[in-house]
Amino acid sequence: MRSITSFVCQECGYDSPQWLGKCPECGNWNSLREIQTSNIKNKISKIGNGEKIEPKRLDQIKFEKKQRILTGFTELDGVLGGGIVRGSAILLAGDPGIGKSTLLLQIALQMSQNGLIAESKISKRKTSPSDSFGTSKSLDTSRTVLYISGEESEEQIKLRADRINPSTKLRTSPLRSKIHANFLLVSSTNTDLIFEIIAQTDPSLVIIDSIQTMESENVSGLCGSVGQVRYAAFQFIKLAKTLGIPIIMVGHVTKEGMVAGPMVLSHMVDTVLFLEGEKFTRTRILRSLKNRFGPVDEVGLFAIEDEGIKELNSPEQFFLSKTNDSTVSGSVLSVTMEGTRAFLIEIQALVLTSKIPIPRRVASGVDYKRLELLLAVLQKHCNIPLSGMDVFVNVAGGIKLSDPATDLSICLAIISSSQNIKLSNKVGIGEVGLLGELRKVNSLEKRIKEARKLGFKDIISLDKFKTLREVVNSLNK
Repeated sequence: MRSITSFVCQECGYDSPQWLGKCPECGNWNSLREIQTSNIKNKISKIGNGEKIEPKRLDQIKFEKKQRILTGFTELDGVLGGGIVRGSAILLAGDPGIGKSTLLLQIALQMSQNGLIAESKISKRKTSPSDSFGTSKSLDTSRTVLYISGEESEEQIKLRADRINPSTKLRTSPLRSKIHANFLLVSSTNTDLIFEIIAQTDPSLVIIDSIQTMESENVSGLCGSVGQVRYAAFQFIKLAKTLGIPIIMVGHVTKEGMVAGPMVLSHMVDTVLFLEGEKFTRTRILRSLKNRFGPVDEVGLFAIEDEGIKELNSPEQFFLSKTNDSTVSGSVLSVTMEGTRAFLIEIQALVLTSKIPIPRRVASGVDYKRLELLLAVLQKHCNIPLSGMDVFVNVAGGIKLSDPATDLSICLAIISSSQNIKLSNKVGIGEVGLLGELRKVNSLEKRIKEARKLGFKDIISLDKFKTLREVVNSLNK
């Protein structure tokens, strides 16, 4: 058996036949590591092996619409574009402890038991085949899900499954036998062994937690190295395309928030999902960074509970304060966009006289540099003395804002706290420029419609005012 030696960059995955001090792809120094791969015969297809391939015209290609599998989470199905496409490869990434394994375990449990539920729904109402878990010809009630864990033992997963779905540990539960028959669990890190298990089992869905823990004897290096990750991802994706089995792979992230491993991993898969949120808050946001079978501007909103992860179908009620007192200053509402969805949030500000030479500027959920910019605009164009004041800004609910349309509400919250003006029932929508002007934001009509739907009529936007000074003068009247 002959070995081929190559040097692969640990940062970007650049492959070179010889060692280089600096990676020509990403520019990092001393990042190339030696990797030896086995050249096994009959594993590489050669051109001219008897197979005849002819190019086809576009009208000669037969297209069949990809059928999707519902996960049981409408938020996740919306992010994926209507469900999981058969034969697709999905990469789910996120910070440690954010809830990736919990979310996937809940998906596996729901899909294991929803075959019977889907059958009862079909018998009661007439629906299109795409609305159920079955194919276009007949309903598939055998929802076999294969959960492969390389980080936890089978006993640990069983303990977490009993906490998430108590029906799995009840002897008299009607769903217990259904879940136990359709939910298969394997705790292993051997890529080649897992490859054979998937081919023999032929499940409806495969979950691999995580791709960085997989290793094979055919590739040198420890698990998590560039060679091991590339080999495992290639094997699983090839199996998914060949057998038509959707595979969800969990990926780790680096300290910069990027997917760990070679960048080619993100290019190989069909969909890249990112689960984000603060560890000490309940809110979780699922974003689509890449999707070959759906939109990339949709987000899913979830909340961490004691029983697991629950989806937020009405996020505007979650981010608003339940004890919103109209007699307290420093609170203003705004409408932010997450993907194509608009929902209300509450921005709170606290301004008080500073007792230190350099006043404090504290921002929670808001970009610190953006806050400094808005304070400079307020002091320059609105003549509000903030140079000797401590300013604290917080977004209720623990969500992080990057939408420029919330600039006006941040300024209004600061003005409300500094001048002791009650603005709790006002909604501010608009971007603030360096010259103090209000700039147009996207989906303004949709934002206003969402605010009015929840009963807020006093909306401050570009439709009524042109500059921030005009807004301040209207508040003082």
